[in-house]
Order: sequence, then structure tokens, then C-alpha cells
Amino acid sequence: MRRLRVAGSACAARVRAFGSWFNAVLGGQDYQRYVDHLQRNHPGCEIPSEREYWRRRHADADTNPQNRCC
Repeated sequence: MRRLRVAGSACAARVRAFGSWFNAVLGGQDYQRYVDHLQRNHPGCEIPSEREYWRRRHADADTNPQNRCC
């Protein structure tokens, strides 16, 4: 029974690690990193909402295509 719990715990840890990696690949933490950057380097600057951040980011990517596959 103990082996089953240990194996289940190890499997759950791998699933969480994969989920964290996948989230990073998709840019899931980009907004929070941007907010941290603004607070650290531009303390008086207004912080956009997450929705506005993504809107600006996608608009910028469309107007200035760089290292993209498509």
C-alpha cells in the first residue's frame, strides 16, 4: 500500500511539473512578471489590467512580427 502511495505522489508531482512547464511555454506568468517589472523599475507608472496587457501584447506582435513560425 505504501508503494502505491509513493508512486501516486511521484506521478502527481510529474503531472504538476508538466503543467507548470506547459503554462510557462504558453506565457502564463508573463503578465505577473510584467507587473513585477513595472513596480520595480517604474514605480509611478500605471499598471494595465491583465486583459489590456494581452490586448497590447498581441497587437504589438501583429504589427511587429519577429521570431514566429507563422
